[in-house]
Amino acid sequence: MVSDKIKGLLSMKGKKYKELAQLFGISEQAMRNKFARGSFSADELIMVADFVNCQLAFEIDNTQKVLLTKDDLRNPIADSTEQ
Repeated sequence: MVSDKIKGLLSMKGKKYKELAQLFGISEQAMRNKFARGSFSADELIMVADFVNCQLAFEIDNTQKVLLTKDDLRNPIADSTEQ
């Protein structure tokens, strides 16, 4: 399940639900609900990848990758370091 993989990434990177909720602009409870439902949009997955300093990509035959980055977001968010 996608939620379990995101939880694992957060744990490996020492990040908390609260921080991710703040990035998404939602409450901690709303974030817990999102994890319980496993309802993450493509934009949200890109945001998670950026938050944990990872790449989100489609890999084709181990020879080509199509990376999804913050530049691909429909509604770009401000970088937390720019605030």
